[in-house]
Amino acid sequence: MNTKATLRRYTPFLLSLVIIVVDQITKAWVVRVIPQGTVHASYMNDFLWIVHVRNSAIGFSLGADLPETFKRILFIALPLILLIAMVVMVLRSKEFSQYQRWLVAGIIGGGIGNIVDRMFRPEWVVDFISVRIYGLFGMDRWPTFNVADSSLVVTGILLMLSLIFMKHPHPGSEKKEIPHE
Repeated sequence: MNTKATLRRYTPFLLSLVIIVVDQITKAWVVRVIPQGTVHASYMNDFLWIVHVRNSAIGFSLGADLPETFKRILFIALPLILLIAMVVMVLRSKEFSQYQRWLVAGIIGGGIGNIVDRMFRPEWVVDFISVRIYGLFGMDRWPTFNVADSSLVVTGILLMLSLIFMKHPHPGSEKKEIPHE
């Protein structure tokens, strides 16, 4: 593989690094500045709150009541294995477009951001963005989230849409030029 192709294949992982760094910096700021369980700031007539809450489970607090040891395995080891598999898959496959590689890198960055919390923060994942949804789904506010969660959701949805709607050439189906004699 030439240098340009190698660079093209690995460059999207810079997005993973940026997401991890921004996620951890924002969480460190929240832990340092905002007392846990309080609203630090409210914007746009209570639409957006900056708060400090902890989540010992996954999205929507799923699994919060599981035994601690089982949560460690389920919420650290399993996501880590899946993220490693994604890295290997995206590096080995020629089926992903460059756009899709960037999206996978966004998923990886978000996943690692939350795994870092689960491994090194005694009270698990720091969440701090709370958005009002005005009774949608029977909730006044969407479950509180963070930068890593945002990256996982946005890039995950975009990746699914790209896999559904982007045209992918099948190997061997490329148009071949007939040499002129």
